[in-house]
Amino acid sequence: MCSAPLYNWLNQRTTGVLLHPTSLPSATGIGNFGKAAYYTIDLLKAAGVSFWQLCPLGPTGYGDSPYQCFSAFAGNPYLIDLDALIDAQLLDTDALAELHALPHSSCDYGALYEPFWKVLKIAHTNFIASGADS
Repeated sequence: MCSAPLYNWLNQRTTGVLLHPTSLPSATGIGNFGKAAYYTIDLLKAAGVSFWQLCPLGPTGYGDSPYQCFSAFAGNPYLIDLDALIDAQLLDTDALAELHALPHSSCDYGALYEPFWKVLKIAHTNFIASGADS
């Protein structure tokens, strides 16, 4: 005797894509949750794709694999959209010069590390100086 399906979501076919945000195009050496992510979501919706599956989003460990995260709870700072920090007037475009010089077709985590953290420190300093934290 056949009973009801164990899972109700199995009665309909859908499609999805596995795409880590670091694979998205970016002018700063690594993809992030900026304009390219929004464009990708719009493109996936227009194509009838129902799901965007993500690899883990934590800060990566040795080898920079998203499956070797230092924490299951922390977010990867590389996914911060630096253009949003420019829009918030916490950075100016000159601060991104080193990052703009990085390759656009691949991610060099070693070359990304120092300039990226320097830019985040500038944004943090500007945020504190703005008094917005009080």
